[in-house]
Amino acid sequence: MPRIIVRSIHANIVNPIVNSSLNPSLNPFLGKLHPYPFEKLRQLFVGITPNPALSEIKLSIGEPQHATPDFIKQALIDGLTGLASYPTTLGLPALRRAIASWMERRYELPAIDPETQVIPVNGSREALFALTQTVIDPTRGYQPLVVSPNPFYQIYEGAAYLAGADLRFLNTLPENDYAFDYDSLSEAEWRRVQLFFVCSPGNPTGKVLKLEDWKKLFALSDKYGFTIASDECYSEIFFDEDQPPLGGLQAAQLLGRGFDRLVMLSSLSKRSNVPGMRSGFVAGDATILKPFLLYRTYHGNAMSQAFQAASIAAWKDEAHVVANRRLYQQKFAAALPLVSAVLGTSMPDASFYLWAKVPGSDTQFARALAADYNVVVLPGSFLAREARGVNPGAGFVRIALVPPLAQCLEAADRISQFVSHL
Repeated sequence: MPRIIVRSIHANIVNPIVNSSLNPSLNPFLGKLHPYPFEKLRQLFVGITPNPALSEIKLSIGEPQHATPDFIKQALIDGLTGLASYPTTLGLPALRRAIASWMERRYELPAIDPETQVIPVNGSREALFALTQTVIDPTRGYQPLVVSPNPFYQIYEGAAYLAGADLRFLNTLPENDYAFDYDSLSEAEWRRVQLFFVCSPGNPTGKVLKLEDWKKLFALSDKYGFTIASDECYSEIFFDEDQPPLGGLQAAQLLGRGFDRLVMLSSLSKRSNVPGMRSGFVAGDATILKPFLLYRTYHGNAMSQAFQAASIAAWKDEAHVVANRRLYQQKFAAALPLVSAVLGTSMPDASFYLWAKVPGSDTQFARALAADYNVVVLPGSFLAREARGVNPGAGFVRIALVPPLAQCLEAADRISQFVSHL
């Protein structure tokens, strides 16, 4: 019987796994990401021992610390039966209707279609990231650009880089009333812009865009075809009940235009003191929301039905939001005079931040304040990037008036003492 020789069809193919000790391939855009500001803060404080005679007061992170309203917690409990079902990415119709109704009341908008113009999301952070991946088109034969305010919320940067886009920062400076300097971008750069981030009320400045500001931005969007993402997560923390901050969709309505290339993002975290619920929404141009929904479907980012039930209750009620604002108004009234007396800080348009100019280095100021008085603030340079030779956050600190009134007042007094002894 003849001998049969069986030869593998792969005999002449080189094994691609030549060295199991080699590093795996990684997304090269990850190398562009900066450490988050709070990691930088942790590193800044290495080696210091805060004054043991004083308890720590943390004003560095914008995490609401007011109590979650009981009716929201009860709605969450009542909604726990929803744990037995998979939630959909589009969310419950009742939640979309509640959000649409709130938008119509809050911004005096005509009917918002809850089927096509509203999508619930797990907080504005994941939505900002996912929206960027949806909007950026790297196939047009040029490097896409994303425009961001500077200082800024760091998700804007990471989302842009991981979408394969480059960034252009527009410095927002007090001497220019924190307005965008549109002329700092060339004509060639404007042609490459695909997404423009707006944060109003601003983080960290508290600046609110006026109707004339929106008119200029809409004109640029019409000319160059880019999408505007309006981050409005601080919109419900303001100080005059008769003058709530203007929203992007509201500005479009007042100017007699539709929502073309415009989306807004909002959240319950600050409005209703539920940051742990990670509940918000994206609304606006239906032609953008449709592919955005498709993108999020692949993430599996569907909000728990229990959280949706609690969110419905929160969006339908305004009394707790008014009460929440009063607490912030009391804290600003108590703390601002002490801080302003030594740092010249002024009242923001909205939000719960003080953006304070400090003597000397913002990082040295924050480090010494933590060491000597056990008050933690965030250096402004951690919230910005150098652009056109300037880091617009350098020399500032962000002070978040989120702890209870007594702690905010105590912290303001310690800051006053600290600066007075510099």
